[in-house]
Parts: sequence; C-alpha cells; structure tokens
Amino acid sequence: MRGKIALEEHFAIEETLGSSEGPHGASEIWKELKSNLLDIQDKRLAKMDKLGIEISVLSLNAPVLQAMTERKAAAELAIRANDFLAEQVAKRPDRFRGFAALAMQDPDVAAKELTRCMKELSFVGALVNGYTERDVPNSAVHYDLKEYWPFWEQVEKLNAPFYLHARDLSRQEVFAGHPWLLTASWSFGVETATHALRLMCSGLFDQYPKLKIILGHLGEGLPFSIWRADHRIEKDPRGITIKKKLNDYFRQNFYVTTSGNFHTMSLIDTMLEIGTDHILFASDFPFENMEDAAEWFDAASINEYDKLKIGRLNSMKLFGLEKALSAKA
Repeated sequence: MRGKIALEEHFAIEETLGSSEGPHGASEIWKELKSNLLDIQDKRLAKMDKLGIEISVLSLNAPVLQAMTERKAAAELAIRANDFLAEQVAKRPDRFRGFAALAMQDPDVAAKELTRCMKELSFVGALVNGYTERDVPNSAVHYDLKEYWPFWEQVEKLNAPFYLHARDLSRQEVFAGHPWLLTASWSFGVETATHALRLMCSGLFDQYPKLKIILGHLGEGLPFSIWRADHRIEKDPRGITIKKKLNDYFRQNFYVTTSGNFHTMSLIDTMLEIGTDHILFASDFPFENMEDAAEWFDAASINEYDKLKIGRLNSMKLFGLEKALSAKA
C-alpha cells in the first residue's frame, strides 16, 4: 500500500541518545540503532520511499524527559528537542510531522510547551514516554492525579492527540531473575496498560470527554483484557465512581497503533474490539524494523478499505491532514 502514514517513529538528538543506549548499548545493534535515531533526512526517507510510507510523525526517543528528576533541566531539553524537530519537519513538510516532547514534571510547564508546539510549530499532538520521575530518582508520577487535570483541560482545548508511549514497569522486582521480560517483550505493555486504566478509572474522560489518547502495540493488551476488567468491576466496584464502562472510554477516547505488534490475528481482534476507525499504522522505527511493519501490514489479510483507513485515512482525520495532503495532490 502506498501513501501510508506512520506514527511512533523515533528520533534523537545527541543530548538524548544516552536514554536509549542504556537498554541497547551493550548489544551489537546499538551502532545501527544510534545511527538511525540521529538520521532523519537520508536513510529514513529512503526507507519510507521504498515501503510506501508518505508521512512519518516523529517523536523523541524514550524515556529521556520522563526519566529526568530536575524539572528545569527537563523543561529546557524539551524546548531544544522540539525546536530541532520543527527545523527538520520544515525541511520536508511533505514527508514529516512532529509530536511534542513534554516535561511532565510540571504540568503547567508541559501545557505551555504543548500550546507553543501546536500553535507556533504546527505539531500534530504530543508523545510522552509514560510516567514521570520527579525530584526523586525511581519515583513514578502518573497523569491521572488531580494536579494534572488542568493540563488535560488544555490538551482538550487544543484538540491535541496525546500518545502515551510505553515505559518499563515502575516497580521491577516482579521480574527479578527474568530480565528478558523487561522493556518491550512484556514490561512495557503491563505498565502502559495500567497507566491507561488509571486514566479511565479516575473520571478524567467524564470531565474531558473530547480527549484523544493513543496507545502503541495494538493497545498494550487492553483489547483482549478490558472486558474482564469491566466484568469484575461490575461485580465488585470497590467505590469506583466513573459514569461509563472502561470499554466505553476505550472505544471513544482511545486510538491504538500497530507499532511493534505485527500479527494479523491480534490486529483482527483489535478491529473487533475497538473498531477499525480507531486503529493507526505505525512501525516503532528504529526500535523495530520499518520493513517488518510495512511488509506485514501490506500483506495482512484484512479488507482493503479497512487497510486504507488504518494505513492512511484515520491518521489524516485525527491529525487534520486532509487539507494539506489534498493541496499537495
């Protein structure tokens, strides 16, 4: 399929490379991974051309800002990274868009930077790498807390899709002796699905019903498991006060991407659970191979119109790209 729009496509600047080197630097893949994170205009574009990807929405590598305990330093680095990304997008606005990186240590500062990125830099939303460490190393601040609700109010006012990107489980003792279950293999999904459920259970979407949250990796397991969460909460609510079922919020306020989960049966299950209109193509490059993502998706045994929606049309609508792409055509 030509004309795909890809999300969760990562880049780095020299100052942020170390955040990805930690999990990957000891492996033989780090040299190539580092090169791909720093490259935007050359090898990346060549891959996109070959694989039929018209636009990549770029986002800062993980966890970077969310792993910084110094509030001021995180806020300053967010501005530098966003300004750099804006410069890169401006070189090829026909091929790239940007997600804002936000220092979530201070929700007021994050709201201000998101506003700048949306209104001045013409970004299409934000991508935040999970919970934030704040003031104390290894702390974990999640965004269902009431102090973040004014931030969410601004997100809704800006109509800015918010990509809640994966991060390792904040408490890793459960994986002691099993390091292979950390990061993308399992821990990422557990942490991010739990964070998403916290947002739902907090009443956030009752207060701000127009919020649009994006999850990667076909929803971090939620399409399969959310029915049981609703079923058990109905049997034993334990004081929960939200107005709808979790699956209602999931279907109405959440979008999921194909990043790093290139399995057709999982895609079909996700289509049945959340609806085809809320699924978006992504590769998770360079932490996953762009070729694996695109070649699998192009060959996936789903309806061709559904493939067009997931590969292109849904992102055009969500990010307001219709006019720009129509003008180019």
